[in-house]
Amino acid sequence: MFRALPAAQRRAARAHLRAGGVLAYATESCFGLGCLPGNARGLLTILRLKGRPNHKGMIVVGRRFVDLRRLVRPVDAAGQARLMARWPGPTTFLLPADRRVLPLLRGRHRTLAVRVSAHRGVAMLTRDLGPLVSTSANFAGKVSLKNAAACRRTFGQEVMVLPGRTGRARRPSAIIDFASGRVLR
Repeated sequence: MFRALPAAQRRAARAHLRAGGVLAYATESCFGLGCLPGNARGLLTILRLKGRPNHKGMIVVGRRFVDLRRLVRPVDAAGQARLMARWPGPTTFLLPADRRVLPLLRGRHRTLAVRVSAHRGVAMLTRDLGPLVSTSANFAGKVSLKNAAACRRTFGQEVMVLPGRTGRARRPSAIIDFASGRVLR
């Protein structure tokens, strides 16, 4: 069902991301738009494509928590146990952002939204390409796109659309403030 990207496509996706490009890829509930979390050009492209305000911040997904650690401040052993109780899975946590995280990524917040995905396609993609921004493939406030063809029609040549199937989740991931435990979505 989920296959690793062929080597040529993996190289092309990696080069596209490094140049500030944006990918569309299948996630748990819809297609997502992603770029490298440290690439300002890619972040600006996503904000423009979606018509999304830059104060909101975006989610970063990874295959394992260790892949996301450079983006957030250290979490103690008890905190890591709390995270691992929900990961991999459809839960996004707001953790204190590392001071080097771009404001375009975290928005007006001092936290960064991070998730270790249980979606096999996302796990394989982030294994091959590293952590990725993951925001729904849609115009801000509109219905999320559910397949590669809809992404191609909507975003055209501005986005490299990868093949894949969305998971069975009907709703986006829950977002929980790690410090307070408050569920925000």
